[in-house]
Amino acid sequence: MLKTGLVHVYTGDGKGKTTAALGQGLRSAGRGLKVCMVQFLKTNDTGELHACKQLGDRFEIFRFENKRDFFWKLSEQEKQALKDEVHQAFEFITQAAGQCDILIMDEILGAIHNNLIEVQQVCDFIRCKPHHLEVILTGRNAPACIVELADYVSEIACVKHPIEQGIAAREGIEY
Repeated sequence: MLKTGLVHVYTGDGKGKTTAALGQGLRSAGRGLKVCMVQFLKTNDTGELHACKQLGDRFEIFRFENKRDFFWKLSEQEKQALKDEVHQAFEFITQAAGQCDILIMDEILGAIHNNLIEVQQVCDFIRCKPHHLEVILTGRNAPACIVELADYVSEIACVKHPIEQGIAAREGIEY
């Protein structure tokens, strides 16, 4: 258990926000800390799901959403169902906060940006989190109030990306 848990934000339009959070989680798990990652807006099979299973209960990943199309392609009814699932995931987070040392909220900033959860709810959680809990938030468009509350903020900028050359996401690299 950490004496003092701090807050990290990995934001920006570049690739690597989730990867950075996973790296911190891996480092923490390697030192005997319990890591809990809740992934928002992600339903596809990804390499981190398989890798973290090998770490057992030291690094667990949780998802609450059903597989859907991209957010901008959803009907209002589908968006409401997604919003309900996001709220279920956030309720889980409030319970898990006392059960782990590192809590990663992957793509929570995307959920805020798409109005699936209120930024104030996330800010209130950060303000009231257990003192020992290290919290990591990822996603584009970090709101100013979250940046202000954070202890670490890293902005990952896209300088160049293979999608610009028509190279699609590759298993083991992007997912």
